[in-house]
Amino acid sequence: MLIFSVLGALEINVPGKKIEISGELQRTLLQTLLVGEGESVSSEALMRRMWGESMWDVQPNTLYAHISRLRRRLRALEPERTEPRLTVHPSGYRLALGEGELDAAEFVKKIHGVEAGERNSPRDSVRLLREALAMWRGPAFGDAAKTPACRRAAARYEAYRLRALELLFAAELENGNHAMVLAELHETHLAHPLHERYCELLMIAFYRSGRQADALETYRRMWRHLADELGVQPSPRLQRAEQAILAHDPSLDRPGAPPASSAPPAPWARCPVLS
Repeated sequence: MLIFSVLGALEINVPGKKIEISGELQRTLLQTLLVGEGESVSSEALMRRMWGESMWDVQPNTLYAHISRLRRRLRALEPERTEPRLTVHPSGYRLALGEGELDAAEFVKKIHGVEAGERNSPRDSVRLLREALAMWRGPAFGDAAKTPACRRAAARYEAYRLRALELLFAAELENGNHAMVLAELHETHLAHPLHERYCELLMIAFYRSGRQADALETYRRMWRHLADELGVQPSPRLQRAEQAILAHDPSLDRPGAPPASSAPPAPWARCPVLS
């Protein structure tokens, strides 16, 4: 069994060791096939995914040669496999992927599982989400997300990572771990200053830690960012959080208040804002 890892630089894991695919075009080809997560793709579509509009400057034989080399390389890694990992047929090419063989697909599956897991306790959610986030070794595809398809996929996986962090922090607050998670949440908010849900959760964590002034300054800083960068006001939800802090609303002291949104962001969203 091979494990293909793209949540970081491309790696192939076989029992006991990690394998690197040599050659930039070989790595690009494998990454582009992995983006399809097991779907069949035609020669033209594969070339478009790899080179975009520049595909017309590429000789078709270039793709065929690299397909052959990659097939041989993968076959050598799985001598006991009866069916080729990379199959060629009239409609194009398909990289077969079984359950658990692509880390990005498993990561997304775990996030969907937490979102759908109505019976998960906040403690279970924290454990599952931290396990999922630990799968990341760096930016998706590392520095090699050069093809149009890989760039789009990297953005989609990153949006799910941001969603996972949002769910994690909300679950930690539900567990009453505001002090423990405060520094991590603050760092994440500073890295994503336009993400309103991170701001809201940080405000609550500050407030529960007895730092009302910091909670309100966090809101004011967010207000300035939104006005300067996007020309908009904070969402009604974030404004309500500020008013609750100013009024010392007792509900803020209860784990889980205000409730986390259950609606996932669009995976392609530039800056997911939940309301």
